[in-house]
Amino acid sequence: MQAMSDEIVKHSVSISGHRTSISLEREFWDLLCAYAEKKGLSVNALISEIDESRTGNLSSAIRLFVLKELQTHS
Repeated sequence: MQAMSDEIVKHSVSISGHRTSISLEREFWDLLCAYAEKKGLSVNALISEIDESRTGNLSSAIRLFVLKELQTHS
């Protein structure tokens, strides 16, 4: 198994017409992009969906989304 990186990368995204930045580990970002493609959505559109249903921090909500997707498809 390949070791995960602890490098956190900032990404600029647009949510509901406003620009913001999120900080995610590269592995989470890569999986988020893959899930967006699989769903036929842009990354911004998928993040907007996650944003609409979150109760806490957006970066944490994205990590939880990716984790749930991994659990669902494993």
